[in-house]
This record gives sequence, structure tokens and C-alpha cells, in this order.
Amino acid sequence: MHFLFYTHSAVSDWNHGNAHFQRGIMRELIARGHYVIALEPADGWSRCNLLAEKGSFAVERFRNDFPELMPVTYDASFDHEARIADADVVIVHEWTAPDLIARVGRARANGGDFTLLFHDTHHRAVSATEAISALTLEHYDGVLAFGEALRESYLRAGWGKRAFTWHEAADVRLFKPCRRMKPIADLVWVGNWGDDERSAEIREFLIDPARELILSGTVHGVRYPPAALNALADAGLHYEGWVANADVPKIFAQHRVTVHIPRRPYRQGLPGIPTIRMFEALACGIPLVSAPWSDAEGLFRPGQDFLFARDGDEMRRHLSDVLHDGELALTLAASGLETILARHTCRHRADELFDILAACGNRHVATRMPAKEAAA
Repeated sequence: MHFLFYTHSAVSDWNHGNAHFQRGIMRELIARGHYVIALEPADGWSRCNLLAEKGSFAVERFRNDFPELMPVTYDASFDHEARIADADVVIVHEWTAPDLIARVGRARANGGDFTLLFHDTHHRAVSATEAISALTLEHYDGVLAFGEALRESYLRAGWGKRAFTWHEAADVRLFKPCRRMKPIADLVWVGNWGDDERSAEIREFLIDPARELILSGTVHGVRYPPAALNALADAGLHYEGWVANADVPKIFAQHRVTVHIPRRPYRQGLPGIPTIRMFEALACGIPLVSAPWSDAEGLFRPGQDFLFARDGDEMRRHLSDVLHDGELALTLAASGLETILARHTCRHRADELFDILAACGNRHVATRMPAKEAAA
């Protein structure tokens, strides 16, 4: 089958975690023998920031790390209709420009012989409802929502014809334990600052516990303001900026524990949806302690796959326990990896995608068990 993905960027993951899962699912489809193209704007915000910070090296890194992926950039003169005409499936990500979202929908309405899906991995459906309600989705065959709470938001609002729950997952071709490497530091956090969406949480669940426990550790991510950088340094944590996602498994392997700190809009408005980093960390077999979020869909086994910390004091205690109890650390790591391999890989999500395509009537997909969906 011929798949076409509209992405904000496949090349750049600079402050763009959505690229992680999109790359993983495209790689899985290619491994199964499908033809996959990723389209991205030539002037995309993430791509431009990465090039400004790292130069052409960043693009070369992408080509070396993901040689099977074929990104195509577009500008105002790009002939989208000609490109779409050959596709069997078109998946348009929520970060795509609204006018282009509508344009692709018109191509479907004007006789396009492809299944058209809208992919939402953001919180704007609950935090900026006017922006989502203004999108033209009536010609889309369905919405792929990265959590049940988000799917229900689409259904309640009547956005789109159908909505399906399609969680993110780990690309286990990339994210896996690095058994030969030994930890050289205590704590690692891979995540962006997030402005007001989790600045207080980063202080409570990362900076303060690291300082109080006198931990060695590393922080990777972008958009940290000077005050945050000073706080990290005061806590004894080394800030190392942007890191290519392909390097993260080695970084996890060099540390004894990591933390998961979801952004507040997800925790408050979209329960049941962790960040992509949680899937990736557990896939790498590193013990994880999470700041609060509600595992409303039972994705994991809290207390077995990872530890929940209700506040900064509990985070400090859990980190201390993991770092001083080798058996606890090994048990958490093994259990978390077990759950990822059993339920949350891009292989699982590809199977679910074909279920969804069958439910949408795609003529190239054999009938399978129906995916979880509901009529809008």
C-alpha cells in the first residue's frame, strides 16, 4: 500500500516529540513492505530552529539514523493533489496548516480514492477548542486520537465522522536496552522546558529532588530560560541541550533512573495520556518514577512498571529507593520493558492502524477485528 503522512517535520524533533512516533510507525510500515512518504513544510518551525541551532549536521544525522524514511518538503507552489492521487492512505497531522487540512479534505471529497485520517497528538481539543472546531474535517474518514479522553472530546463536539483511539508507542527497533553500557550518573531527564505548561512541575519533581538528594545527572531538551538553567546548575544537574532522538537509548543506559513529567494540560484535561518519553524510557529498560497523571486506560501497571510520585517529597523518596535498592531497580526495569513489548510498540500500533483502515472501508485491507471507535 502507498501511505502519505503529512507531518510538521519528520526530519526534525527539535521541541517536536510528535516526530518520534510518526517516524516509528512509518518505519514499521516500510518494514512490512509498504511505500511511505513523509511530507513536511520547508519552513516548518521545528525544522528551522534545528537548522539554526545545529546547521546541516542535523539533517545529515537524520539521514544516517533513519535511512529508510523519505521526507519530501513542500512550499506554496507544491502540487498536493498530484502527490495525493497515488496514495491509498493519507494521514494528516494536527500541526498541519488549517488551509492545507481543508485542501486535502477537498481532494478526498472530489473523488479521491484513498482513506483520509486526521491524526491528533496534542491538547488543543481541550485547551484551544475554537482552533480545532474551525478545522475542516467533514471530508475525513476518521480521526486518530492519541487517547480515549481525546477521542471522546472529538465525538462530543462532532468534529469529524468517526474517531478512533490510537495511542503513541515505542519504536523498539531504536528504543531498547543497551546491555553493554554501564551507568555513570544517577538521574536523567530528557524533555523540553514547556513554558508554563510544566515549569513548576519540573522544579518540584526534578530540580528540587536532585538538589536535596545531591544526585549526579543530566538534562536534555530545548527552550530552557536562563533562570531554569541556573536552577539546574544549582541542583548539580548538567544541561546538555538538544539531543537527536536516536541517541536517547544510550543516554538512558548511562543513568540509573529517569523521571516522567507530563505537561499540565494533558494531566488535567486529557487523563490517560502519557508522554511519548514514557514509552521510550520503559522500552530502554531504565527504572522510571513519574509525576502525577491518571492512567485511566490501564496502559501500564503502576507500582510495578514504574513508581508514581504524588508530590515532590514522594518523588525524592522514590528516587532514593531506586538508587539504593538494586533489586527494586531491576524489577521495575524488567516489568516496564515487559509491558512495552507486550502492548506498546509501533508493531502493535501498525496492527491497530490496519484495523482502523478496515473499519473505514479501505479496499486494500482485509477485514480484521474492528478497532475501537464510535460514530460522531
